[in-house]
Amino acid sequence: MSTLVYIEIDSISKRYKKATVESLSDVSFSMNVGQTIGVLGPNGAGKTTLISILCGLIEPTKGSVLYSQENGNPISGVDLKKIIGFVPQEYAFYHELTPVQNMNYFGSLYNLSKDEIKEKTNSLLSILGLAHVANKKINTFSGGMKRKVNLAIGLIHNPSVLFLDEPTVGVDVQSKLSIIAFLKGLKDQGTTIIYTSHHLSEAEDFCDEILLISKGEIVANGPTKKLIEENKSSDLQSLFIKMTEAE
Repeated sequence: MSTLVYIEIDSISKRYKKATVESLSDVSFSMNVGQTIGVLGPNGAGKTTLISILCGLIEPTKGSVLYSQENGNPISGVDLKKIIGFVPQEYAFYHELTPVQNMNYFGSLYNLSKDEIKEKTNSLLSILGLAHVANKKINTFSGGMKRKVNLAIGLIHNPSVLFLDEPTVGVDVQSKLSIIAFLKGLKDQGTTIIYTSHHLSEAEDFCDEILLISKGEIVANGPTKKLIEENKSSDLQSLFIKMTEAE
């Protein structure tokens, strides 16, 4: 597997067919491996579009995304897919199947061996508190349990870069705390995390850096605490309101 050290986003713009305005306009930033960056903004700001471009799910209208190795060579194609994990806001699994059956299926898409899938499945379901329901159909699960299954599937191939689109939306407090604690563990292990959320206190606690988008443009970008201090805000929520008040 290629060793990622740097991600650079250069002047990305995106205009969908028949759209009168751009969803993203000239977005540029960079990040090092091991960072956790929160992509925040009002509804319709372009967060999900940006995440989708970074994952390679859609192409930008212009601009580029570069994943670089230590020697400066780019990572692309199959090699890039191997290091990226994506956990969408929508549930991305088969509700009529069990967690184990889903993990077997998605693991096979990454050409993992049966032993690798079994080992990773047992580990993830145990850590996420799902071992006792590993063989029960997911359509009987609570929202929090489904979020955890979504997360486990995105991690089946042990990605070094993890994209999370609203990973705690619609879950109870206990499930939210459990998911965030798990993600902090991944962060401590060196996983690079790009994360969107409307839970600003959660993002302030979790993210090393913040990328704040409004109307498809970056309005603030930098270390979380530094941004709050430089903009004379009491917390991330105050900063968010100040920078997006024209929405």
